[in-house]
Amino acid sequence: MKILDQYILRRFLYNFFSSFFILIVIFIFQGIWLFIDDLAGKGLGMVIIGKFIFYFIPTLVDKVLPLTVLLSSILTFGTFAENYEFAAMKASGISLQRGMRSLIVFVLFLGVVTFFFANDVIPKSEQKMFNLRRNIAKVKPAAAITEGVFSDFEGTGQGMNIKVDKKYGEQDRFLDNVIIHKKTKQNINNTVIKAKSGELISSEESDIIQLVLKDGHYYEDIVKKDARERRKQPFAKSNFETYTINIDISELNNQDLEEDQNITTNKMKNVGRLIKDIDSLRENNLEKVAAFSKNVVSRMGAFPVKVPKDTTRQGLELIKADNLKNTDTIQRDSIKTIDQFLESLEQWEQIQVMKKAQNEVSSIMNTVTSKKQELQSRYKFYNSHILSLHQKYALALSCIILFFVGAPLGAIIRKGGLGLPMVVAIILFLTYYFIGVFAGNYAKEGNIHPAIGAWLPTMIMLPLGISLTRRATADKGLVGFGHFIDRIKLLFKKKDKEAEGQ
Repeated sequence: MKILDQYILRRFLYNFFSSFFILIVIFIFQGIWLFIDDLAGKGLGMVIIGKFIFYFIPTLVDKVLPLTVLLSSILTFGTFAENYEFAAMKASGISLQRGMRSLIVFVLFLGVVTFFFANDVIPKSEQKMFNLRRNIAKVKPAAAITEGVFSDFEGTGQGMNIKVDKKYGEQDRFLDNVIIHKKTKQNINNTVIKAKSGELISSEESDIIQLVLKDGHYYEDIVKKDARERRKQPFAKSNFETYTINIDISELNNQDLEEDQNITTNKMKNVGRLIKDIDSLRENNLEKVAAFSKNVVSRMGAFPVKVPKDTTRQGLELIKADNLKNTDTIQRDSIKTIDQFLESLEQWEQIQVMKKAQNEVSSIMNTVTSKKQELQSRYKFYNSHILSLHQKYALALSCIILFFVGAPLGAIIRKGGLGLPMVVAIILFLTYYFIGVFAGNYAKEGNIHPAIGAWLPTMIMLPLGISLTRRATADKGLVGFGHFIDRIKLLFKKKDKEAEGQ
């Protein structure tokens, strides 16, 4: 490697790792706010929080790495142009492409590493982070209660669902408007408890958590052995000022926080698993649609299946003989339309037929509406897998393309430091990122193909990179209007000459 290539590569790597460290710290603090409810005030140790951040960092690479490549390339070549180092290279006969040679090799290597990182490391970190969040919620019962929805207290052996309107106070120990459903061994809700407020009381020495409810009502269905008594549906009802429920969490406290759960999403899968699941999901969806279509058609009865005719010689002879025998006895149906059929009925029969048809159509429409939502969620899940598959490849290529956007752009704007280059890099990255977000959402809903949704932001940046590289090579500015102004002037000159000739 020549001295110039070493110098350019060394400056680029310095800007690359500096930018990556700064950006990763910014994105970590931004991401922590998303999970602040899972971490803050739960009594978690620094080791657990450190593990959570360690598993969270790889999931930020798909955002941080493209921005890092873009920013570091703008900084490197902007500094070269500002210090007239780039002009000295050109005076020595070294073009922009020649100066980028060592960095092109590095960026190609970075793209390959990024693909394997996105394929192997990111899915595992997503799985680890999901398991950690889920198990934290199970070990810390206060974290397992989500405001506004029923939350299961898994692993306590008591089979309870708890819903609260609001949590507040130290470690979210105080609860407002508590509703509890207790389940029997047969997993049946037979007890409902409602209270205006509640409090979770626990201590580190005890494996028992006390849920103290205040000012509420208690309802319980009583199951009688006698069948006649069960028909009366007896129940017990009472009011209370204070009611205490003891929850044993000894089994939960012995649980490993990093225990794997049998739950996987599209972000937790590598390329091989995604390809396999995409095929199975597609076949499963087609089977569901075919079965539902067959069910609707059979219920409508509008498309009867024709019985295949017997085409053998013996079968044809039997059919002809049978037709000749019954020619005189069989009368052809004179009713050819639905209106004729209705006119042939009495008025009360017409009303019954119309009501029955209306009920059948209404029932089929309700079935189609409910099934439509299920199929939409299935195809959304299927599209998300295709999107994740292509995003792994698009991420690797985006690092290469954004380098060819940032390097010539830095040579054109001729500014180093963290001022203008940072602003330009953030604007370009936000454009790239939001195009990807909108395209991904459209792809999941099925409005565009998931492959297009994954590749669209990269494909938009590709012509921009080609254009900027050509302009930087020709020593042109960022936006040149001279060519268009010359054409407009030439057009007016032609019109003036035509006017003078007339």
